[in-house]
Amino acid sequence: MHHFGESLGLRADLVKLRSVADYQFGKGIGKILFPESVTISYSRNTGRIRYVHLERKRLATLRPTDGLFSLSIEGAQRIVRTGRSARCFVTVQDNVSDFIADGSDVFAIHVIRAHSDIRAKDEVIVIDKKRKVLAIGRAVLSGEEMTDFKRGVAVKVRRGAKAESYV
Repeated sequence: MHHFGESLGLRADLVKLRSVADYQFGKGIGKILFPESVTISYSRNTGRIRYVHLERKRLATLRPTDGLFSLSIEGAQRIVRTGRSARCFVTVQDNVSDFIADGSDVFAIHVIRAHSDIRAKDEVIVIDKKRKVLAIGRAVLSGEEMTDFKRGVAVKVRRGAKAESYV
């Protein structure tokens, strides 16, 4: 009986994770990002959800500060691979893609497209024109500002794709 209760708890947690992802990244993204086979790790101190893994690869971290996700490159790739639009994509010029994949910040002048729902401090996925994931990071500007401004940092990159591809 105890095992059944546990799986109900996990089920409820999966539903919660998916609804947070839908809210944060766009409707339907939760199911794409978190399939049934994910494993959920909990904080030892608080018992709250902390990490979500798939086949031992981290997809996302649930931030205790705001209850939203920080994505891994792996998690970002799952979202991008669907071919759907998500409200966290920032597309940059090809000539800067190597620098960004190495972990450099994204400057507004290099942004070709940014989803109009992006707000400063949002978690974003930086992609090239072919939709290859270059980096993950935090928006410094809104989506509109990223395409309108000619100067300044648009995205503070937390991790470039190259840094994670050999792990």
